Amino acid sequence: MQAQQPSPTSNLQVHDLGLCDYQPVWDKMRDYTLNRTSTSLDQFWYLQHPPIYTLGLNGKHKHVLHTSNIPLISTDRGGQVTYHGPGQLIAYLLIDMHRKRLGIKNIVNAMEQAVIDYLHDLNIASERLTGAPGIYVANAKIAALGLRVKNGCTYHGLALNVDMDLWPFKNINPCGYENMPVTQIKDLIENNPDMTTIKSGLHRHLCQQLGYNTEIQ
Repeated sequence: MQAQQPSPTSNLQVHDLGLCDYQPVWDKMRDYTLNRTSTSLDQFWYLQHPPIYTLGLNGKHKHVLHTSNIPLISTDRGGQVTYHGPGQLIAYLLIDMHRKRLGIKNIVNAMEQAVIDYLHDLNIASERLTGAPGIYVANAKIAALGLRVKNGCTYHGLALNVDMDLWPFKNINPCGYENMPVTQIKDLIENNPDMTTIKSGLHRHLCQQLGYNTEIQ
């Protein structure tokens, strides 16, 4: 069977939202998805969140070991528990799957490959691990993924650890795996690029993998 190929289009809106609280952003991307029409543009939202733990739809509270003073919120993405904080680049992907002629596995694979390819640009060797969604460097998690599909459209997306306080990850079993080490770009290379540079590089690879040709304006 021939693999599905993304349909190239320039109909993509890109939003750079800065540092945003989790709940309002979740509400907005869910509302956008539920109210989309056939002419609604796909959107990529780039942002960072203040410190927060999020627990996916099938997430188990046993993987939350401690929360200290960091809020915990149950959300509607796939996956278990993860941590978001400043210095982590979030990319939320609001995609009409039917229009792009892509299934959920295609989109997840494209997201993963975009991260792998961008890290390769930084001379960081990364990989997938069987049965453990996300991207890993020497078995340490550097990027987490989680999507939700409603009415044939996706929301939520991926989180790439760039230059953040990794300590809060010690309070959870990241993505449901005990003693899972976590890493970030800052600790893997010298001359760490700034967040704007990383955002542009990741965006370029996401567009290549998903068939868009829009650059961040």
